[in-house]
Amino acid sequence: MTILFDIGNVLLRFDYKDALLALIPSHLPDPQARLKLLDEKRNDLESGRIGAEDFVTWSIQTLGSTAQPEEFVQAWRSIFTPIQETWDLAEKLKADGHRLILFSNINPIHSPWIYEAYPVFSLFDGAVMSFEIGCMKPLHEFYAKAIELYQLDPRETIYIDDLTANIDAGKNIGFHCHLYDHQNHQDLENFLAELLG
Repeated sequence: MTILFDIGNVLLRFDYKDALLALIPSHLPDPQARLKLLDEKRNDLESGRIGAEDFVTWSIQTLGSTAQPEEFVQAWRSIFTPIQETWDLAEKLKADGHRLILFSNINPIHSPWIYEAYPVFSLFDGAVMSFEIGCMKPLHEFYAKAIELYQLDPRETIYIDDLTANIDAGKNIGFHCHLYDHQNHQDLENFLAELLG
């Protein structure tokens, strides 16, 4: 079997809020509104419509921050906490001979940096990254590109993601899909045990 793993809230929990709030001077109004603008612009970064350098410059200006670009990048990368249960599961699935592929809406500030920060990503046999292919989940094109890149047979492909819209798109393709909740990891274990035997 080929097993597609989303990254955010499947392999790594993430929270931008605290790291980015720390970059906003305390006297500026509406810090939450500034963060909301960054969150909306993140889609342009993750789909490859804007480059990392332009995004960093724009973000610092939007936050009203005095941070240097390197400080912003460091904050942008400090958002992750590994979900150990899924890492342990990935190691077991790899040892059992399954092909593992990362399947993520992600940006060039986080990838390929994540491979250096979390060496366990070397377990994976490949990756479909939104910023590299120019589209994002849940667009059909993302899934079609993955099938083309890795010669996926949907009947032999398991897909794990934490967002309902992404899972629904995977089901439409014909993948075996599981909506992941890190607070109920056992559900995923049960799903895989039933499917893989």
